[in-house]
Amino acid sequence: MKYFLTLLGGIIVGAVLVFLFFTGAPRAKPLPGSPVGPPDQGGPPPGTAVVALDEKFFDAVLGAIFRDMNAPSFPLKLVGFNQQMEQGGLAQFRLAALQSGCEDKVVLVPEGSGVKTGFRLTGGKMVAPLAFTGSYSVFGSCIQLKGWAQASLSLSFDQSKQIVYGQLNVEGVNLEGAPIAVGGLITPLVQGTINQRVNPLEILRTQHLALSVPVQASNGTLNAQVKDVRAEVTEGALKLYITYDFQAQRGAAQPQT
Repeated sequence: MKYFLTLLGGIIVGAVLVFLFFTGAPRAKPLPGSPVGPPDQGGPPPGTAVVALDEKFFDAVLGAIFRDMNAPSFPLKLVGFNQQMEQGGLAQFRLAALQSGCEDKVVLVPEGSGVKTGFRLTGGKMVAPLAFTGSYSVFGSCIQLKGWAQASLSLSFDQSKQIVYGQLNVEGVNLEGAPIAVGGLITPLVQGTINQRVNPLEILRTQHLALSVPVQASNGTLNAQVKDVRAEVTEGALKLYITYDFQAQRGAAQPQT
């Protein structure tokens, strides 16, 4: 029976590798809205506010998450392959059937493998090294995972929802101590899991930056809603250029008390 399970596991892992060879690791879904571009070369238009976020800001956010919340974790599951097997009536041969107490998940950690999880703003890019641990069942054995992923961050702005979204795009995964025979399976699996499970990220809800200012002398209210967002990465800082659409409304000012 043990020989049969090992043979069956080899067949399934081989099928998974073939699937990954032709399809690649699952990519992140397209972000809502429009990609955030750089500021105009001629300078920002009138009515633009600039918000600067440095690396210390992102470190503080991640530090609070790791300190006060559970470490972000995601189940390791090759969704597309499993669905194809189920549709073909082979659900009983899924790789998950070989699990024996493994959690089959990847967990982001503050630091590991000589890498500190965070956002680095350099060279005009937003990069995010992500340290992780985890486990995965292969051939009936529980493989302990440890390593780090190299990701970049792209932004988009959905004006209808007034939200700036971020998307982590994992470009590479570095595993420590994983057997070579299963590294080709686990590496794209970790990459696809982070791409699919983490995104999209809500970076900023711009409705919190909307303005509604009563102007008593004019008996009206000045309203402003964000109509465009641009971004620029300088050394150690992310600058968001937030352009407002100003509208005045008569007769809406509250009387003074």
